[in-house]
Amino acid sequence: MKMLRALLPAPLLSGLLLIVWLALARGVTAGQLTVGLLLALSIPLVLSRLRLKGTRLRRPDLVVRFIVRVACDVVVSNFAVAKGVLRWRWQKPSSRFVVIPLELRDPVGLATLALVTTIVPGTVWSELAADRGALLLHVWDVQEESDFVRQFKARYEQPLREIFE
Repeated sequence: MKMLRALLPAPLLSGLLLIVWLALARGVTAGQLTVGLLLALSIPLVLSRLRLKGTRLRRPDLVVRFIVRVACDVVVSNFAVAKGVLRWRWQKPSSRFVVIPLELRDPVGLATLALVTTIVPGTVWSELAADRGALLLHVWDVQEESDFVRQFKARYEQPLREIFE
């Protein structure tokens, strides 16, 4: 069993990689199956050292709600940024860097927060303080900085703290 775990550290990931490879190849041939198996077996082995040990979801019930919230925010933010681009000549956006104090310390939670801020249009993760106590974001259009910080913490940081800490 230990030998199998050493060769196949993430069986679900391996299976998913094989399925994705065959789907991208748009057919199952001996060559594609061989390449897919090689990738499915080698990628998890190479990446196994990057996997964080000891991280677990404290509130898995919130994960789906958080994903839906982020997906909705992506759609709404796309329209807001598009509107801002179209009105550029008449009304310039109030873009600036915003410092957000963080209470979230879990590395996977912080990585998730980084992912969220890069996929939601209008925000870009710029820098994380060395002590992980603050985040510097560049925001496309900020009317009131304190309102933005309060909303960011409530919509993203607090749910991630509940999920990971």
